[in-house]
Amino acid sequence: MPYWIQLVVQISFSYLSTVAFAIIINVPHRALNLAGWAGAVGWLVYWLLMAAHSGRMLANLLGALAIGVCGMLFARRKKMPVIIFNIPGLVPLVPGATAYQAVRALVLGQIDQAISLTIRVAMVAGAIAVGFMLAQLLAEVTYRKSAARLIDK
Repeated sequence: MPYWIQLVVQISFSYLSTVAFAIIINVPHRALNLAGWAGAVGWLVYWLLMAAHSGRMLANLLGALAIGVCGMLFARRKKMPVIIFNIPGLVPLVPGATAYQAVRALVLGQIDQAISLTIRVAMVAGAIAVGFMLAQLLAEVTYRKSAARLIDK
């Protein structure tokens, strides 16, 4: 399949899954489109980094960072809380299949595999959390610099 078709498919389905989850959790209708774009941008960063063989943790961290930055920009534009864009946006990055495999391995008595998969889920969740934290830090630094410029003038 040509690369551009893969790109269109990845963007489309990540956007649609994010919007569908946003509808389920009752995100206001005026925020649905931008919440979908936050999820699509985060997934696109993740997908491109995984295609470049950068590693799962870095891809999740930078994908979450992209979602966090988009969420802050969209929240300022719509004058809404950031969480409205961040929570649905992270849905494509959640390691649901790996978590399912960990529980399945545990039920089947494959303790070593269950522990390995659980550690992987925890590491991905940690990478996502650190990505959001870095986005918040970036927003704080940017806000403080712009506030300092206004005070100096």
